[in-house]
Amino acid sequence: MLPLGKYYVRQFVFMRLLSIIIFFTPLFIGAQIELNNIERAYLFHVVKKSPILNNEIGRYFDYTGPKILLKDGSENFDSIEMVIMEKPELLVIRTTEISKSAKGILSETANKMALWELNKVLLAARGNEKDLDNYRNKYERFMTFLGDSLPDCAYKVEDSIKSLQQKVFNATNPSLSLNDKIASIEALKNCSSNDRLKILNAISYAVEKYAEERSFEIFQLLGAEATTYINHLIAAGDGSNTAGLLEEREKDEKGDWNKGLPKAIGFFPYQLQLVESEGQFTIAPKQAAVEKMTTVGGKRETNLHFDVWGYNSEKQTTVIIKKNGVIYPLFGSSETRFLSPDSTFGKGGTLQSIINDLKFNKVGYMQEMIYGKKGFNDLLEEYAQIKVEFEVEMNKNEAEYNQMHKTPIYTKKRSTKAMRKERKKLKKDPTYMKDNENQPITVSGKSRKGKKQNTLIDLYKQYEALNSTIADLERQKAEATDILTGYLNKLRYYEDVFGTKWANFTVTDGFYTFEDSTTFDLYTQEFTFAASAIQEEFEIKLITIPENSLASTSDEVMLHVNLVDALPNYDARLQIELQDVFQSDSWKLENMLINTSDSVAVLQFFEQLLNKKKSFNIIARGQGVGKWDSCRVIKDLHPVELNSYPISRTDSTFSRLRKSEVWIDMDREINMEINSYTDPVKSNLNITNATMLDLMQRYKLSKNDILSAYRTSTIIAKLKSEFSLLAGSYLTREEAKIVIDRFNNALNKLRISVGATSIKWTEITL
Repeated sequence: MLPLGKYYVRQFVFMRLLSIIIFFTPLFIGAQIELNNIERAYLFHVVKKSPILNNEIGRYFDYTGPKILLKDGSENFDSIEMVIMEKPELLVIRTTEISKSAKGILSETANKMALWELNKVLLAARGNEKDLDNYRNKYERFMTFLGDSLPDCAYKVEDSIKSLQQKVFNATNPSLSLNDKIASIEALKNCSSNDRLKILNAISYAVEKYAEERSFEIFQLLGAEATTYINHLIAAGDGSNTAGLLEEREKDEKGDWNKGLPKAIGFFPYQLQLVESEGQFTIAPKQAAVEKMTTVGGKRETNLHFDVWGYNSEKQTTVIIKKNGVIYPLFGSSETRFLSPDSTFGKGGTLQSIINDLKFNKVGYMQEMIYGKKGFNDLLEEYAQIKVEFEVEMNKNEAEYNQMHKTPIYTKKRSTKAMRKERKKLKKDPTYMKDNENQPITVSGKSRKGKKQNTLIDLYKQYEALNSTIADLERQKAEATDILTGYLNKLRYYEDVFGTKWANFTVTDGFYTFEDSTTFDLYTQEFTFAASAIQEEFEIKLITIPENSLASTSDEVMLHVNLVDALPNYDARLQIELQDVFQSDSWKLENMLINTSDSVAVLQFFEQLLNKKKSFNIIARGQGVGKWDSCRVIKDLHPVELNSYPISRTDSTFSRLRKSEVWIDMDREINMEINSYTDPVKSNLNITNATMLDLMQRYKLSKNDILSAYRTSTIIAKLKSEFSLLAGSYLTREEAKIVIDRFNNALNKLRISVGATSIKWTEITL
């Protein structure tokens, strides 16, 4: 189970405090989002009905209208949505705070909005002209994307007017399943199999392109920024209508239906292929969809966000990320649509269970049948030995039989015992002649030859039966070998998809850190590749789980994947950037650090400090000379200081380096980070403090190092003063005391890092 409950507890405290802020002054309302009334109302609806979105950004939607409840006591967002449409002033959307949220959360919100809108557009196109008038521009935008790659056979010409064939238009219906779309397109006349495939791919392209462009626009309206924005909609499976995908509502993480969220079916493109059978080509989806992508490079983080649609609680959704041969597997929970590197799954089908069944049951059984004790190989070897023994016996008997034919006929002078017995019987016959008593007997060996011949015949029959048995065993072995080969091919396919070189990770409170600094956040569903200078290729595989290891079809699953670039600390809740605010060689700061736009973030900071179970850490650095690292200022580890400015001091090459910053992140811990940088021109700072002079000599610190430490110290003192005043304004006396004491206690232990050493903050003389 995901520990989501704690969010609701802290949200209650936050909303209580927020009501005080709102009452205090209207300046805290913040920027309003530039969407029309209908879009704003639906945005509120989609955020409130999606637990992951509501947990992360729901608090920044202030609805002040009447509460409308369902019979079970829950809020009726369908009705509230209608109220907001009529009275938009009842909803305040705080884009300033929303913009500081995880970019993946905002991309998911924007994507759901874009799909909701596209659903409205395509349904309106099936109505009358009046229905379409409200969406005319958006429909034309979609049709432009669609026309980019349609083959000629997708069109018809009547009275010199070119338009889509009806069956192609039908296939753009967002309510149709993939199989229905394929059936519609395959009914087209005068279209080759390749052209039919192109038509379906063109529809998929148009949906993805519209969703990507429109969601990026909404993403920006939410206050988010990105120079790289890639939005993929991916589907895999057999394309049937299983897993309840035709339902009007999607299930939420608790298994409840989310009325009002956009339909999944019809929008998520499958990766299609032509399959030949008996000389006929049919269109079929691939069972595992693969998207090849590239990290953003440029010293920026690559943020991937995953949002599972078409969720099946009996089959474990499996997503594989592969970069540089390393596998990062993500598995669906049996209770939610959330992914995580934890492969634990309650019940039902998993990819590992499919692999295990193939490896230990199917493959293992067939290998035992062929190679095991008393298997086909053993039996064939045993029968081969028996065959050799038969052949030896047959050759021996054939030689003896042939020898009998070469032996001459001879006469016995003495009759046999049997003959004498017969003669004694005959003597009683009156016709018996005594002269016959000593008649010689002719011996031809006929009886012996007959017995030998019968023996040979029996041996030949047994030999023939043995050969038949051997042939039957070889046939069965060949069939078993073919079956084994099929099992092994399936096993290799799944093992190749699944991979074996999995990245190791550690986890703390739902935050997974892999051995190469890649991270995954369970609560925001963000997978982040660490910042790097170069772009690197990677791939994402969406894998469907078949009913069993031998099934050729599998239930579909749908996935929204978004990629954006991000700077480190982009989602810090309080962000203060001071650009060239200090005078030369000075650390005095006159301006206020905290503005009215920071009020909600400050309120959240106080809220978190009130939670004594949440650890609070402060990191302060005097970074000395900074350098521009393609997109941000970082510490120059090997600075070369200049005697003077070679160009104007105000040129951005130098001014952007004179920067100070404060970041407060309040996710799983409360982490405050304060940094100050200088440009590389030598400082003329007059240092008289004996402690500082001693540290400079011992640790080879420059005056710029000391100057940056002084500036960091000034910022800390300023924050202490401003937080004390704001705590007294925002909180009760008792709460303010807790917040101020906790902040001051942390400051009392704080040391400012400078160069290879650190200085206790309270010892710095300002």
